[in-house]
Amino acid sequence: MLNKTLLGLAFILIAALLQSTVLSHLVFYIHAVPDLTLIILVFTAYINGAMVGQLSGFSSGLILDFLSAAPLGMNAFIRTLIGFLTGIFKGAFFLDSFFLPISLSAGATVLKAISLYLLNLPFPDAVSHYLFFSPVFWVELGLNSLLAPFVFGLLKLCKPLCRPLNAG
Repeated sequence: MLNKTLLGLAFILIAALLQSTVLSHLVFYIHAVPDLTLIILVFTAYINGAMVGQLSGFSSGLILDFLSAAPLGMNAFIRTLIGFLTGIFKGAFFLDSFFLPISLSAGATVLKAISLYLLNLPFPDAVSHYLFFSPVFWVELGLNSLLAPFVFGLLKLCKPLCRPLNAG
């Protein structure tokens, strides 16, 4: 389990750095940036289950909290929730290369938006949220859904690295 979590976190860290440096300067449409870390978290949680999903979600959320101006713990909370909820579906569906990555990533993006909206209610000055009818939300949802099959395919190639080490 430790190998799987650490490998997932390595990919998430690389994606978070890429997302906060390169992709944020290549703004596609009205400041919408694909959430690569969310897609990687969804893959890691679905493949490895709820426990690895929670650990990866919490750790990736803390990384994003440190890289952004978000209140400390906000992304950690949201991504822990997403990692757990995605992880409980481990093995429930056949992991095809197109429809399931799109569905899981779209669902996680919507859950992230709903969570941000609910956190904004008690903390309106601290937490910015998506407006569900704004182009930013819909473009990010589309970008995450479009990139999900490619990211899942790339991460499937790295699955042999997650095998446990043999003792002895």
